[in-house]
Amino acid sequence: MNKNLKIFTNGIITENPTLRLVLGTCPTLAVTTSAKNGIGMGLAATVVLVCSNAVISLLRKVIPDKVRIPAFITIIAGFVSVVQMFVKAFAPSIDKSLGIFLPLIVVNCIILARAEMFASKNSLVPSVLDGLGMGIGFTCTLTLMGIIRELLGAGTIGAGFFDKCIDMANHLTPMVIFLLPPGGFFVFGMLVALSNAIAKKNGKKTVDRIGCENCPSRAVCDRANCENEEVAVNE
Repeated sequence: MNKNLKIFTNGIITENPTLRLVLGTCPTLAVTTSAKNGIGMGLAATVVLVCSNAVISLLRKVIPDKVRIPAFITIIAGFVSVVQMFVKAFAPSIDKSLGIFLPLIVVNCIILARAEMFASKNSLVPSVLDGLGMGIGFTCTLTLMGIIRELLGAGTIGAGFFDKCIDMANHLTPMVIFLLPPGGFFVFGMLVALSNAIAKKNGKKTVDRIGCENCPSRAVCDRANCENEEVAVNE
């Protein structure tokens, strides 16, 4: 039980895919102009993560090693298509807001990384918990970024998502730059810096350039023997 709980919370706190592993930064920066977009993208990615991890775990002994990556992508693409059709049917406003980034979940490095590094090596329950934890961590980060950018950039929170959004325009002068790419990079950088500060305080490794021996992708990297070569955590 403790092991499963650790696997589940790992993606939310210890190895948050966005703030700790620095994965999935394209949708993180592109769609977080509002809380609605952050929640929508996060939930869609979570569904794909959980379902693809479950199927890949069940088929891990059947899929030949030489074609595992194409097989993983095919499985992921199938679930992304289902999620996209579901969103189009039941949440057209979110589908319109997310645009091309919804189908691009297929190539989201978080999903493929968890398939390769966890689901393909573990049984069903741990794989589902890993996907759920990573998905929740991703959703929380996107939602937090969306709230900050929407509040500072438009003076609202939850516009288009809740029946009554929080309107702070009368008390806070909106700064449109936070709805633009520079604002996204600034907010993302501040959150990563905060995550680093908390990790450092708790004695954890911060997001930085590290040697191959400490890289989380070491097990599947062709450069694993390059002990003295520095690689970024997200490479």
